[in-house]
Amino acid sequence: MASADPIPPTVAWSDGAVRLVDQRRLPDELAFAECGTVGELVAAIRDLTVRGAPALGAAGAFGVALAATSGATEADVRDAAAALRDARPTAVNLAWGVDEVLDAWQVGGADAALARAHAIAAADVAANRALGAHGAALLPPMASVLTHCNAGALACVGYGTALGVIRAAHERGQVVTVWVDETRPVLQGARLTAWELGRLGIPYRVIVDAAAGSVFAAGAVDAVIVGADRIAANGDVANKIGTYPLAVLAHAHGVPFYVAAPTTTVDRATPTGADIPIELRADAEVAGPPGARVLPAGAAVHNPAFDVTPARLVAALITERGIVHDPDATSIAALFA
Repeated sequence: MASADPIPPTVAWSDGAVRLVDQRRLPDELAFAECGTVGELVAAIRDLTVRGAPALGAAGAFGVALAATSGATEADVRDAAAALRDARPTAVNLAWGVDEVLDAWQVGGADAALARAHAIAAADVAANRALGAHGAALLPPMASVLTHCNAGALACVGYGTALGVIRAAHERGQVVTVWVDETRPVLQGARLTAWELGRLGIPYRVIVDAAAGSVFAAGAVDAVIVGADRIAANGDVANKIGTYPLAVLAHAHGVPFYVAAPTTTVDRATPTGADIPIELRADAEVAGPPGARVLPAGAAVHNPAFDVTPARLVAALITERGIVHDPDATSIAALFA
């Protein structure tokens, strides 16, 4: 990645450790976490120090390389791969990155594992720049775009998927403004997407998630662009909780709903969205931590991290290989032909 990029790499290899932008500390502070063991990296994945499907793919890849280069036994490397793979179940890129580097290690040892991890990281940035260029062509002049969660550089190694499209349009001189859903309960939109857009100089406004309907009704949205954590073989999309209602709103108001993701996020082994495992996260994300609880004592919480948007609501899937309009099983398969 170019040194002038205002957003540093989210995941990198640094002197025998995995270096992560610590997303828990944004937007107040740009800080880094150094994971010198696989256990530390698994914890960082689970506590959202690093998040976003492509970023998790690179983190998983470097995690296997970390185990392989540390002198671990064969059993230890396999155990490390299993722990990384299971750290978050919905984002398919995590398991993909782990398995890619595990395969390289089995063939060529520790050096091959680390080389494959570096290649995955570099390929992520290149893919995001390519899909950004494809997607920018879909946006009209003076576009007002709504996005949900964070699918920018912080969700990848660099550049971004949904924000990559917006960023590419901005770099072309297209005037784009962004509606940023706050994205409860962890506020990835308000904390992370707004921070990225500010560093990139792209105009934006943050709205509470519940305001999206009124923004659509006012005719103030030209397109919705989101990322994805897993795309099923039939084009159904798992993304951050709250994505599906936006797709329904977009459909009701005649606004195109776009999904931007690299082809590594397509899971051809998962037939439909109904087959995607949905991660349930801790009650405290909704209820609040001890001493700052916002719910009544004993209140029950249901906190799914993701929902599934059916392919019929997706106007186009934007990938590094091109744009798939009205995605379905046939057009998804053609991406890999």
